[in-house]
Amino acid sequence: MSHHTPPRQLPDADAGPAPDAPATDETPGDSGTGERAVTASGTGVGTGVGTGADAEEPPGERAEEAAADDEPAVSHGAAEDEAAVSRATAGNEPPASPAPADDEPAPPHPESDTESGTAPAVGTSTGTGTDGRVTVPRPGLPGDDKEAAGLPAATAAGAEPAGAEPTGADSPAGDGPTASDTPDDDAPGTPHAAEDEHPAEPAPAEEAEPAPAPEPADTPTPADAPFDAEAPGDAGADTTAPATSTGPAAPRPGLFGWRRRYPRAARVVGAVTTVLAAALVVTVLIVPNRLDWMSVQAFFRLPVEGIFLAAVLLVLPARARRITAGVLGVVLGLSAILKCLDMGFRQTLARPFDLVFDWVLLSDGADWVKDSFGHSGEILAIVGVIVLVVAVLALSVLATMRLASALARHRTAAVRTTLVLGVAWVACFTLGVQFGGVTFATKGYATYLSNRVKYVRDGLGDADVYKKQMAVDAFAHTPSDQLLTGLRGKDVMLTFIESYGRVAIDDPSMGPEVDATLTEGNARLKAAGFSARSGWLRSPVTGAGSWLAHSTFLSGTWVKNQQRYRSLTTSDRATLTSYFQKTGAWRTVGVVPGVRKPWPEGKYFGLDHIYDSTHLGYQGPYFSWTPVPDQFSLEAFQKLEHGKKNRDPIMAEIILASSHNPWSPIAHMIDWKDLGDGKVFYKIKKEGTNPTEVWKSSKRVRTEYRKAIQYSLDSLTQWVQRYGDDNTVLVFLGDHQPVPTVTGGTSNRDVPVTIVARDPKVLDRISDWGWTEGLKPAANAPEWAMNKFRDRFMTAYGSQPGAVTSTSH
Repeated sequence: MSHHTPPRQLPDADAGPAPDAPATDETPGDSGTGERAVTASGTGVGTGVGTGADAEEPPGERAEEAAADDEPAVSHGAAEDEAAVSRATAGNEPPASPAPADDEPAPPHPESDTESGTAPAVGTSTGTGTDGRVTVPRPGLPGDDKEAAGLPAATAAGAEPAGAEPTGADSPAGDGPTASDTPDDDAPGTPHAAEDEHPAEPAPAEEAEPAPAPEPADTPTPADAPFDAEAPGDAGADTTAPATSTGPAAPRPGLFGWRRRYPRAARVVGAVTTVLAAALVVTVLIVPNRLDWMSVQAFFRLPVEGIFLAAVLLVLPARARRITAGVLGVVLGLSAILKCLDMGFRQTLARPFDLVFDWVLLSDGADWVKDSFGHSGEILAIVGVIVLVVAVLALSVLATMRLASALARHRTAAVRTTLVLGVAWVACFTLGVQFGGVTFATKGYATYLSNRVKYVRDGLGDADVYKKQMAVDAFAHTPSDQLLTGLRGKDVMLTFIESYGRVAIDDPSMGPEVDATLTEGNARLKAAGFSARSGWLRSPVTGAGSWLAHSTFLSGTWVKNQQRYRSLTTSDRATLTSYFQKTGAWRTVGVVPGVRKPWPEGKYFGLDHIYDSTHLGYQGPYFSWTPVPDQFSLEAFQKLEHGKKNRDPIMAEIILASSHNPWSPIAHMIDWKDLGDGKVFYKIKKEGTNPTEVWKSSKRVRTEYRKAIQYSLDSLTQWVQRYGDDNTVLVFLGDHQPVPTVTGGTSNRDVPVTIVARDPKVLDRISDWGWTEGLKPAANAPEWAMNKFRDRFMTAYGSQPGAVTSTSH
């Protein structure tokens, strides 16, 4: 029989007492079984004599153990166990050394710390438990020690995976020596197990309480090691004792366990994800809410808000930190969406999104997409917006949660970094450090949120302010027979040209062509006996919101948002059109081809009859948003109202929509006799441009805008030349400037306004206004706020403010 001793084994609850062990006080049920005693804590303890620690053995016992190796085995399976041990240790252990002399103390066992709570790994040494009872563990089998630590049996039998570092399976991570620190069994002073003499009798599973030996947290489990494999020779052994982990929690395996299979890739992916999360948060904090402020320098700034949020997350406990990170993620996501809305609104309305009033405009935007790109385009746009909103919110929350977790894991480094960045921000902010003209230390996000809160607060209080403004009306008590006396018997046309702004006249790339159109139109009107005067009005809106401009012009109040519009149209405030109606001297009509839905507000404006897009007799195609071309709208007005004989004077509000965004495709002038029912425009539309292609280039957009304005001006001046007479008075103006794509982002909101008449007395009444002669206002012509026009116009044409009260009390 070989004299190689098996590797040092973990104490096992199934081991019986050695035959030479001292007599023990057996408790009931233990008599004659040889089972180990269980301490009060449930764990068998004992490797030395008379103590609960690893006391060294008497020299005489070592000699007896050494001699016991030569005795024949009497237990079943002993030969197989010996062979398995020999195979596991062959070539890996040095030759056995003789036992030390009796006067040499044996080296203490490296795992003699009983306070660690782990079972000592020894062979057959006897010891005393914590309750004073002597216990003797059974001889271990190959692989028992590692299986007790929770490792696969195959690994316990000696099949260590390639690249795996041997660890002390008997001790928790960091508390005990590794395998390389544990003395070999054959080294001098190492006790040997006398397992051939005394076979172990397995104890019932419910009575076995093995000492847990957790696997060190930093020792990865080999991907190719089967977890249910058994070591050779262990088929009949009880190796199912559970292991209790006391080390740090193992990392999550990831989808399909990829983190375990590719730990290095998992670390790289984790680091990259954390960096991307930080980049997302910083981007939301520093990105401007205007496209024209975008620059490379804008993204190389240090936001104080990020430093503050990091400090907050560092001081919070775990649960509060997670909740705060989630809330911050939602706030950041919502502010990112709001900034995107601001960008879009500034591109169309040259102002930020109003959180109080602008929600209704989202449906109008959807209608515009439908009219411009079809129903499919509308559906795709809506779905895309919904998906984008959900994605932004989800990514923002995930980013803040991940950063909060990273700060907690690396708390020391995070605290130092936060302090350094805080000091750097204070220094840079104090010194006014700039890069490329952009302030490096910024508090822009806090300012942005502060401004948004102010806008909301002002918006909520705006209703009361506007209500007071509406109550002031100089002509509210003027008798009807004293209103607009200077225009009695005249046909007055108040005409709005969509998006006709100052940029069409002043911009060098468009001005020459538009100026040529105005000059030609002015010559056309002069040839027909008409004269004109022109000036400037400042619109409350730009880019869009035509109905707000119309309401401002007609009501004499500043209608700058949807709430004011609703307050106005549900009030008794009189408008310019309703004053015409009030006199009883005019039939008031509205030609509104842009209206395609019920328009109950039309009654408020004092219109006796309204012609929308479905009542003009048009059978032709839409031109993107424009339902009816301007030339056809004016011809329909002529047939339906102005051309009738023996009629009353007409006051008409006409809205020309061909110059409405997106200006592609656009109609062009044809012979008035060929208009018919409008089907001729199918061919014209087919020959036109595609809005999708046009909007790929801002230069093409500006070109198409200019052509649309020219078409509207030609339609109007040709109509006056063709159908105007001595009683015709035409007031036409733009409602607002076009979108910033055309204006170049200017804040100017001026629009041209012109009065045309054949009767010189009509223009004589406004001679003191200082307006420019002709259709083109001079650059230095007077500029009024649009809401001032109503009262000045009524005063110039005979209305006396508050001359007589309408009722007496």
